[in-house]
Amino acid sequence: MNLMILDTIFSIVKLPSTETIPFWVLNGDVFSITRTNEELSIVCPSSSLPSGKLIDVEHDWNCIKVDGVLEIGLTGILSSLANPLAENNINIFAISTFNTDYLLIKSHSLEKAKLVLENAGHTFSMIM
Repeated sequence: MNLMILDTIFSIVKLPSTETIPFWVLNGDVFSITRTNEELSIVCPSSSLPSGKLIDVEHDWNCIKVDGVLEIGLTGILSSLANPLAENNINIFAISTFNTDYLLIKSHSLEKAKLVLENAGHTFSMIM
């Protein structure tokens, strides 16, 4: 499978489930918003974050994107990426869209993750 590393550093933010979706999240080209009855979870470029203090936030995540559009009925795509990373103690935060999958990897683990995925048979194209 061909993968791409996005040229953006991301943050993951947790807000109360009742919070209004903040306007600053919309500043990035790539972002994800998920609301449950327990939380409002936001993944966005770190550069989009407000200057005020956020209580529950994780910084320094890189994003690996599965290149191309995947058929929604395909199975095993995410596990083919997550399993080798888990076997090598590399933490991920996964996001799936209708078209494809994204894995957020802590920046300090990116090179190791790339090597692990290449050894598992995946290839990387240019960083975008």
